[in-house]
Amino acid sequence: MHGVIETLVVAFALGLTGAMVPGPTLVATVNMSLRGGWTMGPKVVAGHALVEVAIFLLIVRGLATAAEEHTGMISVVGGFALIIFGALTLKESRTATMTAPDGSASANPYLAGALTSAANPYFWIWWLSVGSALVLAGLRCSLFLAVLFMVGHWGADFGWYTLVSTSLDRGRTVISETGYRRALALCGVFLILFGAYYLTGVA
Repeated sequence: MHGVIETLVVAFALGLTGAMVPGPTLVATVNMSLRGGWTMGPKVVAGHALVEVAIFLLIVRGLATAAEEHTGMISVVGGFALIIFGALTLKESRTATMTAPDGSASANPYLAGALTSAANPYFWIWWLSVGSALVLAGLRCSLFLAVLFMVGHWGADFGWYTLVSTSLDRGRTVISETGYRRALALCGVFLILFGAYYLTGVA
């Protein structure tokens, strides 16, 4: 039971740090929510999640076997990647904004979520380092824990983007720009600390 709760909490926290960082998926959510209402948020995330389902299946079906001899190296890369992402998030927090730039978005929110994820290089960097390391760590215990990691991860995505789209639909921002930047800075600190903790477990 302890492992289940720990996996969900860690997955949710890590997912939230990624969801809050400004990027193409957030921009798509803001643009589409202003035009289509609060349901656009969860629909965009559903498209994003479909891409991650494919990645998860590739890890489980293919990379898990291939990575058995390189588990230590993958874990080390994942730990350092967490620290790097944390530092980048701290830097981003100084100027971050939730204002979407002018531009057209896909008329289909599911497609927008999938395309903005697949076209984002940071998305692939995260999954090739942090994501794959944590999924493989779960798999070493059981497939159930690996799936649970994804559930917690998606819980953060759906929660944050639904909050964003609902607030925009009602004509107000989720939090002030200053509050958003402070929350983002805390996410950066969390990533750095968790990365360091993760590396101590590898050593």
